[in-house]
Amino acid sequence: MTSTDATTTRAAGGVPDLSRLSLNTATTKAWTLQQAVEGAARAGLPALGLWRDRVAEAGLQRSARLVREAGLRVSSLCRGGFLTAADDDGKRAAVEDNKAAIVEAATLGTRELIMVVGGLPAATAPGGPARRAGDKDLVAARGRVADRVGELVPFAAEHGVRLVLEALHPIFAADRAVLSTLGQCLDLAEPFPPETVGVVVDTYHVWWDPALAAQVARAGAQGRLASYQVCDWILPLAADPLLSRGYMGDGYIDFPTITAWVSETGYTGDVEVEIFNQEIWDTPGDEVVATVAARYAELVQPSL
Repeated sequence: MTSTDATTTRAAGGVPDLSRLSLNTATTKAWTLQQAVEGAARAGLPALGLWRDRVAEAGLQRSARLVREAGLRVSSLCRGGFLTAADDDGKRAAVEDNKAAIVEAATLGTRELIMVVGGLPAATAPGGPARRAGDKDLVAARGRVADRVGELVPFAAEHGVRLVLEALHPIFAADRAVLSTLGQCLDLAEPFPPETVGVVVDTYHVWWDPALAAQVARAGAQGRLASYQVCDWILPLAADPLLSRGYMGDGYIDFPTITAWVSETGYTGDVEVEIFNQEIWDTPGDEVVATVAARYAELVQPSL
């Protein structure tokens, strides 16, 4: 679907309701933060999900000002996390970086800090080979995530920020996130107040889970559903599976059903479109945003 789909959607059903649609800056990777702010405003989107790299490029205070002066809101900040280091230096560095991310989220005006918790210490880098003698104890890595979250909760609470745990598809358990299901995230969050530790439903990562409906309902009942992110699971997988996300409707995910589950919890927050895909990154940003808006209006918004 191209940017002409936006016109088709309007013709079929009137002006689409985009009042909860947020553009995650990862979707328009070639844009600077200023370009993303201007592009979202041009398209009538009310919100942005920001990645820390774009904020760092623009500067924290300037980023906050750009978003505020455009009349937009920040739906979330991506990302904190990577909490699985087993050595003291790694643990200290993780806590320091996440405290910086908490301050950034508060400055930008969002309470939702998305947490990609990290993979096994044996990973040389995300997407990289394993260290032959590296730490591969998955249970212990999950325990360290819980410990680091516990350390960060008081600091997050002081700044009015919530740590939002994100389950990643199991293909990323080795190198990016040792939490693979929404249920695991909720189990880890349970000792903490829902105002300080929540969860995100990212369709790309959790669509396959046979327990998803029950876990979404559980998240809602506990008041922990902090964010809803959407994009599609497309095949064949790219050489880097992280880049195998697509526009809603181009793959296998049942957006009306999952969105209805989210809506039934009473969730009224923004819906972020977060796509990692080289072909989409190579497409002009305004065309990407128009397609995002059209697919959202077609496949997501009617079930909210």
